[in-house]
Amino acid sequence: MGRFADRMRAADDAETATRGMAVLEGGKFAAVLSAIALAFSGYSLWETSLKEADVRIFVPPVIQYAAPYQNSNFEMIAVPVTLTNEGARTATILSMQLAVTDPRTKQTKHFYAADFGRWTMERTRTGAYEPFAPLSLAGRSSRTEQVLFYTRGDDQKPAQMIEAVGPYNFELVFDVAETSAKPTVKFDRSLLYYDARAFNERTLPMYSADWQSSSNTKSQ
Repeated sequence: MGRFADRMRAADDAETATRGMAVLEGGKFAAVLSAIALAFSGYSLWETSLKEADVRIFVPPVIQYAAPYQNSNFEMIAVPVTLTNEGARTATILSMQLAVTDPRTKQTKHFYAADFGRWTMERTRTGAYEPFAPLSLAGRSSRTEQVLFYTRGDDQKPAQMIEAVGPYNFELVFDVAETSAKPTVKFDRSLLYYDARAFNERTLPMYSADWQSSSNTKSQ
């Protein structure tokens, strides 16, 4: 009987130990699951609420150009832009600056974002444009605008930057209120022909050599 009782106690001890190990392992598993859930929750919070504004710029293969006034340094460049905010926080575009360089002469002329809309001489006479104002981009949102860039003052030289047939270098820089970083996209567009008479009613197109859009999300 004594030996039988000893065996029973040993069996009970083994069962108790097994149950203890199971409880311990179950506790560890629950702790791991809790940690994973917390990590996912933190990541979700970061992506949906805390991630800072991240502005991406996309420029299509074709932009438009006009130099409608004789004896003036005024030039107009129409650039359709698609803006996306990959961050969770709002991005406010305060201004857009465009620099154009002639690779043949190495001269650079500066332009500023003045209006939104499709440029024509008739619309210019009547002022039928929406003036540029800071753009607000909510998190995970996008918008597309045709931005009209005008010559930045009478001191900008040469009087007419774009006239010779061939490629020109463009650099488009955005000022974003929420960050010190300045989203920038560089691209080349070519003038295939020049006819000043076109400016009486329309613009001249300038084309990308590879017919591809340009963006600050990839190297140019």
